[in-house]
Amino acid sequence: MVPLGPWRMHIFHIGQTVFLEQSIAAPGGAYVVTKRLPECYGEFEYRIKSASEPHERVVRESELSATP
Repeated sequence: MVPLGPWRMHIFHIGQTVFLEQSIAAPGGAYVVTKRLPECYGEFEYRIKSASEPHERVVRESELSATP
């Protein structure tokens, strides 16, 4: 696996509304980024929160998009 290196940056920002792909483990829809996490297995992760759920989720960058 190739390390990301210092030139690679997070795509999404804290407070930004993002859209999660629907899956068996999580409902799709709008979420807000609450924390940017370090890369894990070659991909950045984020902590996100939905207004309709009491808890936060940790997801990979590839599971998110800026538009629905």
